[in-house]
Amino acid sequence: MLSLSEEENNHDMIIDAENDLQKTAEKIRRLQLEAMLNGEADSNDCYLEIHAGAGGTESQDWADMLRRMYYRWSDNQGFKTALIEETIGEEAGIKSASIKIMGQYAYGWLRRETGVHRLVRISPFDSNARRHTSFCSIAVYPHIDDDIDIVVDGKDLRIDTYRASGAGGQHVNKTDSAVRVTHLPTGIVVQCQHDRSQHKNRANAMKMLQSRLYEIEMQKRESDKQDNYEDKSDIGWGHQIRSYILQPYQMVKDLRTQVEKGNAQAVLDGDIDIFLESALASEKLEKP
Repeated sequence: MLSLSEEENNHDMIIDAENDLQKTAEKIRRLQLEAMLNGEADSNDCYLEIHAGAGGTESQDWADMLRRMYYRWSDNQGFKTALIEETIGEEAGIKSASIKIMGQYAYGWLRRETGVHRLVRISPFDSNARRHTSFCSIAVYPHIDDDIDIVVDGKDLRIDTYRASGAGGQHVNKTDSAVRVTHLPTGIVVQCQHDRSQHKNRANAMKMLQSRLYEIEMQKRESDKQDNYEDKSDIGWGHQIRSYILQPYQMVKDLRTQVEKGNAQAVLDGDIDIFLESALASEKLEKP
């Protein structure tokens, strides 16, 4: 098309051809990145958990901002989302939330988001307009297929029921439909409250628990291959992976890859591909 356009000196055709080339190059780049997503569960759906850190309302509002960011990113990818559980903050935001993200390679794209995310901004909750730093932790693990058998001994479980705390219809706060499952050997806790049926919530919580146990097993396998490759297991408050700065200037920086983006608001609106892609590329270099 470019050759024909140049021969005919057709400027509009040249622009169209260049646009097609750019779109094709973007598709090729995306396919090259997806070729890196060759892990055992990379093509699966995933669960994403958000937990507010210390700091009360500030961190809880930050947790809600992160939830919105991942919702927006998922929408941009054409992925579906389902809220599994949330605990509302006292004044604003959320204390925690569990989201299921459904789409091809959802886990592969998001698995490197596990870690601590830090926000610096002038607080809308501070009458003196001071800058505050807030922290939230993100955990991502795959939704496992039905043909993967993860055995959980009933003796290792503590199952509690409670009243759901979020929006969800007349049943909320009237029946003990929400379910919390604690796996005693590992201390893993999963919760589900998005369904009216306690039975369905329990089944979903068990599915989440099996996925968490499967993720731990996958991490052990990776650790056997390379003892120093432990990024996904380090989600303590000292292990920040990304900083989001809104004031006095706007910048988002990934502390693992040193990739920066100046438009922080665009990032919070779901434009996080540059960070996901650079994390995948760096992981490829880190592996033996």
